[in-house]
Parts: sequence; C-alpha cells; structure tokens
Amino acid sequence: MAKYNIIEKKEKAAAYRSLVSPKMMDEMQEKIMNIIVMQKKYRDKDYSAKKLAEDLGTNTRYISAVVNVRFHMNYTSFVNKYRIDEAMSILVDKRYQELRMEEVSDMVGFANRQSFYASFYRVMGMTPREYRLQHLEQHPTMKATSVKRGRKPKNAK
Repeated sequence: MAKYNIIEKKEKAAAYRSLVSPKMMDEMQEKIMNIIVMQKKYRDKDYSAKKLAEDLGTNTRYISAVVNVRFHMNYTSFVNKYRIDEAMSILVDKRYQELRMEEVSDMVGFANRQSFYASFYRVMGMTPREYRLQHLEQHPTMKATSVKRGRKPKNAK
C-alpha cells in the first residue's frame, strides 16, 4: 500500500509538466535562456524562480516544468550551471588570479563560499581551488605563486 502511495504522489507531482504545450515550452525555454543567460541573471543571488515567473507572467510550476523537461534539471541546478561555467573561466583567467574564492563566488552569483564549493564540486568533481591549481600546472606561464590561499581575515577589507 505504501509503495502505491509513493507512485501515485510522483505521478501527481509530475502531472503538471504535461499541462505546458510543446509550443509554450519552446517559447518559455527561449525566454528563460534570454533572461538567465543572455541578461546574466544567474549572477544575481536573489533572482529566484519566483522572480523569473513574475518576469515571464507565469507561475513557478511552469518554470519548473520547462526547466525540468528542456534542461533535465531543477531551477537551482540550471542557474548554478551557468555560475560554475563563468567561475571556471574566471579561475583560469590571468587577469583574475589574485581573486580569492569568496570574490569569485560573489562575482558569479553564489550566496556564499560554501554553496559555491558544494556546487562546483558536484559538477566538476573537484574544488574551485583544485581546478585553478590543475590549470596552472597545465599552463606554467601563469604564475602559481600569485594564487592566494586561505580566507580573508574578518577585519580586513
């Protein structure tokens, strides 16, 4: 009986996905990509699925359905993917080698260093620092000594 209830709940939870027509999915997918990627809203740590839904004149269930069906992930994972892509570029860019991980995290839209590290590790299988160091080993013209370690002291600005 419990098994049946779990299956029934999953079917009910996913049923709203079929309410969005393929044409509407196409339109919403394009609009979501425009706002999140082209306008770089992924950098805004306060830009939620709710705000996206408001901007598109829809509700979060439709946003969730489109992101889930078209991108095969949830909204948070979708946004974090673009944050991590940009972080990877920053981490290996000579112009940004002096930045601490907290600064990189903030630039790409993560609320804090911990969520940045957790998301980065989930996607890349290594920490942002390991990624930077690995890139430095592969490109020795970039000075490894310029990479700062550790956290910024609380009283420093």
